[in-house]
Formats: sequence, C-alpha cells, structure tokens
Amino acid sequence: MIGIGVDAVEIARFRTSLARTPSMRERLFTAEELEYVAPKSDPVPSLAARFAAREAVMKALGVGLGAFGFHDAWVRRASSGMPSLVITGAAARLADAAGVRTWHLSITHSDLIAIAYVIAE
Repeated sequence: MIGIGVDAVEIARFRTSLARTPSMRERLFTAEELEYVAPKSDPVPSLAARFAAREAVMKALGVGLGAFGFHDAWVRRASSGMPSLVITGAAARLADAAGVRTWHLSITHSDLIAIAYVIAE
C-alpha cells in the first residue's frame, strides 16, 4: 500500500458554497460528473462526495490542496453503480512517481455529510 486518504464534507456548508459561487461546479467537477448528478432532485450530496474523493486522493498521495487540479482526479460511475477514480495530468504524474498502480474508492453520503475513502496501491 502506498497511502490512504479519507475526507468528510459537510453537505450544508458545501451547498452554501455552491450557491454563493455557481462557477464552482464547472471549476471543481468534470462534465461527466455533472451529467451524472443532473437528473437527481438534489445533486449536492453526490457532488460533495465527489469533492471528498479528490481530497482523499490528495491525502493518499501525501500532498496538499493545489498539488494538482480538480479535474485531474475525479469519480466515474460504472453501470453497476460502483464508483472508481480517474487520475490524469499532474495527479497521474504524482501517482506514477509514488509507484501507485491501483486505486480503491468508497464514497457515501447522508443528508448531513459526505465521506470518501481512498487507498492507493
């Protein structure tokens, strides 16, 4: 194992941030992620979980905010519903330098909090 990362995001706080700065959606999330959440009656918990996944990736790599762009690590959803990570750009270069070959991701959310857990192998 190379590293583990976990992150929790308060849904209400994240909702307030998105409402205050609508451009955050495109800055933080890929078109594929935004398409996935678009049909949901309340997409914010799913977006918060995806944001937590990015933070958990940074923690698993042992780097801080700003080490790579938000579009360099994002969540793809399989037709089965299983989430996985897509790692590109600067995040992929950091992962390669650390020897990461496999990523594991678990995300969940309630009405109050979103959590992501990442293992880099």
